Amino acid sequence: QVQLVESGGGLVQAGGSLRLSCTASRRTFSTMGWFRQAPGKEREFVAAISSDGRSTSYADSVKGRFAISRDNAKNTVYLQMNSLKPEDAAVYYCNTVINGDRPFGSWGQGTQVTVSS
Repeated sequence: QVQLVESGGGLVQAGGSLRLSCTASRRTFSTMGWFRQAPGKEREFVAAISSDGRSTSYADSVKGRFAISRDNAKNTVYLQMNSLKPEDAAVYYCNTVINGDRPFGSWGQGTQVTVSS
């Protein structure tokens, strides 16, 4: 089973930017995506990208601010987050995506994003 390692989180001021990375232990031929979980809330879908990188989808809350991309040569998926808001603060995870926005597979440790107002 593929292992996923997320990185790139940190503390940023509102309006700032961060780029998250998710590196897989081997090549994945699947749609991949990002999810997030804030304290006291359920984990939610953020963005997904097709295996060839040509198709992307986003949660309404991040459209126009976040961009997902992937580099299959590096087995890595990225999430560029711009214009961050305090409500974006969460632990961010990547995973295989099925049915558009459903996670499938084991979770990594995630990466913490904190946004100060």
